[in-house]
Formats: sequence, structure tokens, C-alpha cells
Amino acid sequence: MRCPACAATDNRVVDTRTSRAGRAVRRRRECTVCGERFTTYEYVEERPIQVLKRSGAVEDFDRGKLLASVKVACAKRPVSASAMEGVVDEIEDILGRKAGVEIPSTELGQMVMDRISPLDRVAYVRYASVYRNFQDAGEFQEFVDEMTQRQKEEALRRNQVEFPF
Repeated sequence: MRCPACAATDNRVVDTRTSRAGRAVRRRRECTVCGERFTTYEYVEERPIQVLKRSGAVEDFDRGKLLASVKVACAKRPVSASAMEGVVDEIEDILGRKAGVEIPSTELGQMVMDRISPLDRVAYVRYASVYRNFQDAGEFQEFVDEMTQRQKEEALRRNQVEFPF
């Protein structure tokens, strides 16, 4: 590692810590020639994750693009920025374990919907309206009706009391 001040390669590690949720190692170094201290980060070199679009095109996974789509769905809703980051982090971790493969955009969209649903119902519907690409109001209404029915059934199951025989 070259010192940014004098370009010498002779330095020592003063402190080592993990950072960025364990995805990186932060090392504090000191140049033995000039005494300058500097920080370096080490990352695991990951294979790129490819997203297979509906059109058949393939593009690299872009965390920023996914986070932006989640933020649009959650705009003006009571969903914290940390919750949105958490959704994207969780998906990124899952995709990281599948590294080197193409993931269909439909699967990626479903992963987002599964994680947004418990956060906020309106954000879920907003995301689904783009992800599912509804062609008319009837399709959208069917989706909302199905979602409402599922919620009613879930509430019934939670409130159902079992009596002993």
C-alpha cells in the first residue's frame, strides 16, 4: 500500500475493524517513512449480479436503482429511510449468495414486494402497480380485491380461537 503523502510502500497497520455491516475491513495505517496516517478499505471482489429484463436484455444489478424504486413506492408514507435501506440490503445479501447468475427481473420484483408488504400497504400497491404492469383499471382492481381478501383471511386466522375437545 502506498502512502498518499510520500508514496512510500513501507507502512504498518495501526488498527483493523470491520465496517459496512461486515462487508469491508477498515485498516488504519501509518507510514514508517513520513509518519502520515491513512485509512484503507478491503472488500471481497464479488462476481457481478446480472438482471434479466422482460425484454430479454441483460444488465448489471444496480443497488441505487433498486433503492430508488423502493423510495418512489414509499414516498410520503410512514416508512423510514432505514427500513427502505434494510429492504434493499436484505435483497442484496440474498443476491450476493447467488452471485454469478442471472436473476429475472420478475423474481427481483417479487422479492421487493414480499418485503414492502409488511411495511406499508399503500407502498406495496404502488410498487405492484409498476412491477405487474397493469394494462387497465380492471386488472388493478382485481389485484386490490385479492389483496384485501388475503388480509381479511389473515385477520380471521389471527383472531380465531381454538376450543379444546
